[in-house]
Formats: sequence, C-alpha cells, structure tokens
Amino acid sequence: MFASRWLQLPLYLGLILAQCVYVFHFWVELKDLVFAAMGNEDALQHIFQAVAVPGAPLPDKLNETTIMLVVLGLIDVVMISNLLIMVIVGGYETFVSRMYLEGHPDQPEWLSHVNASVLKTKLAMAIIGISSIHLLKTFINAGSYHEKVLIAQTAIHITFLLSAMAIAYTDRIMTNTASTTKH
Repeated sequence: MFASRWLQLPLYLGLILAQCVYVFHFWVELKDLVFAAMGNEDALQHIFQAVAVPGAPLPDKLNETTIMLVVLGLIDVVMISNLLIMVIVGGYETFVSRMYLEGHPDQPEWLSHVNASVLKTKLAMAIIGISSIHLLKTFINAGSYHEKVLIAQTAIHITFLLSAMAIAYTDRIMTNTASTTKH
C-alpha cells in the first residue's frame, strides 16, 4: 500500500509538462509585446486579439492600457507557474518522496516547513493572487462588461478570500490544538 504513493509520479511529471507549456506561452506573449512596440503589425494584431474583450472594439494602436493588459497577462502566467512549482515540489516532497534538499543552495525557503496544511494555505494565497489579476483586467475593461459579470467576478474573488481565511484559521486551530496536546 505504501508504495502506491508512486502512482502520483506521472501526475507530477504531467504538471512539469504543463509548466513547459506556460513557459512557451510566456515567451510568445513577451515576444509579441516587444515586436508590437517596435511596430510589427502581425505582433500588434496578436496583442490586440489577446487582450480583446468579446463585443468590444479592438484598439487601433498600442497604448498604455493594452500594454498593461499584456503585462498583467504575463504576471498571471508567472503566478500560475509559481503555483505549479509549489504543487510539484511541495506535493512530491509531502506525498511521494523526500528530495533531500536540506542545505542545498537552491532549496526554496518554504520547502523546509511544508506540510499538507501549509501547502493548502500557499495554494489558496496563489489562487487569490491570480484571481486579483483577472479581476483587475476586468475592471480595466469594465465598460465592456455587463454589470452582472463584474458582480459575479467580484463575488468569486471574495469567496476565494474567505476560503483562504477559513483554511488559514482552521490550520491555526489545528496547530494550536496539536501544540496544546503535546504539552
């Protein structure tokens, strides 16, 4: 039974492949942003399509709002990539096998005290960050969205916030209970 934990290895390898896709996507978007800024028409059209809001007119030139939306998209990719790293490294270390990184110069600071509860809290915080970026992108284009969409996205974001707070609070109660039990 204990060896069945190795069945998770293909899942983590799949997440590493997903990470590769995100890296490729990041470089494509960054390349198009740089080329669009240099006047490349194909890159400019790709950028406009990437930040387009359904039903809203496309911009006719690269402006600060368009650049900001592309950069927010790049930040979003980085945050999702960070989330993937937390799940891959933290999950593998917690549920499959030790990586023996103690003392390694590249050991992530958070890995030394990771457990299932810490991982859940970190994931919740990362999801809030990603949700914040999506909400900001929506608010930048608020005029192109129906009021119900704005309210729904805000409610979903608040739900993520409350869920993270509940997870952290539950973890705190469990930690205090375990600490009290030991003494």
